[in-house]
Amino acid sequence: MQELVYILGIESSCDDTSAAVSCNQTMLANVVATQDIHKKYGGVVPELASRDHQKNIVPVVDAALKKANISLTQINAIAFTRGPGLMGSLLVGTSFAKSLSLALNIPLIEVNHMQAHILAHFIESENGFPQFPFLCLTVSGGHTQIVKVTGYLHFELLGETQDDAVGEAFDKAAKILGLPYPGGPLIDKYAQQGDAKKYKFPISNMTEFNYSFSGIKTDFLYFIQNETKKNANFIQENLADICASYQACLADSLFKKLIDAAQQHNIKTLAIAGGVSANSLLRQRLVDLQNQKNYKVFIPSFEYCTDNAAMIAVTGYFKYLQKGFCDLSITPQARYSL
Repeated sequence: MQELVYILGIESSCDDTSAAVSCNQTMLANVVATQDIHKKYGGVVPELASRDHQKNIVPVVDAALKKANISLTQINAIAFTRGPGLMGSLLVGTSFAKSLSLALNIPLIEVNHMQAHILAHFIESENGFPQFPFLCLTVSGGHTQIVKVTGYLHFELLGETQDDAVGEAFDKAAKILGLPYPGGPLIDKYAQQGDAKKYKFPISNMTEFNYSFSGIKTDFLYFIQNETKKNANFIQENLADICASYQACLADSLFKKLIDAAQQHNIKTLAIAGGVSANSLLRQRLVDLQNQKNYKVFIPSFEYCTDNAAMIAVTGYFKYLQKGFCDLSITPQARYSL
């Protein structure tokens, strides 16, 4: 009979405080406290984020344990996000995890945030799990990567952005359009009513499987400036078409490299992960690949796209099986390679 392993996961890499309780690969609870204070600043303010984590972390952990109907004495180990992320935010989660581990005398497990996004695909669900090897496109506000996954804890970075992440490209364009933060989901919303072929934006031509999104951001800014000089109401009159065209360009860029990597490595299983994987066009493009090109694709549920502790807990479970524990000298890493 399989041993039941209960992991308490803690996530605090940016502006969401989250705690989750897992039993092996089954998620018993996943609680997220979102910080709304950053909206009026148009982006995450690191100092404010860390202060809110301090206020939220105890109530969030308590809520997760109650929802899971699990006591602290039943927890086998504590997994936490070590990085990458905002240093102040990471310090709150790391310090809490270390203190609780010491108090309960149970193992402590450090987790790479980007690895956890990928391993969210191994949370028990009706969709099943990807078979190794597979390629995962990880897309978020801070990262854009193509990762070859050959085992639960074996990752090979094939390509990544050389400047801005695709999530930042979405949010900066939204800001140029005057949309409130976070703007990426709003571009997706308006794009669904627009003509994706109305306007053309450049796709970068980086080497191998790397990306660049700084050029399209600059081109988009100049495009909007030029058009609004000719027509002050250009954005209001063409918002849906602008969003659809811009979003399509970003999707084209992402999937061109992903397909190139899949063909070169002869891999027919593809997955997507990270906050931007909630984007409807990216999800549809993956479905199209499965329907038209015979790829096997895996798309996370919306609950596991954005930052959450469930992915930390399930990653902690796989590291627990290999006794991948750390000691209390562990420190957070704002920059933490895959």
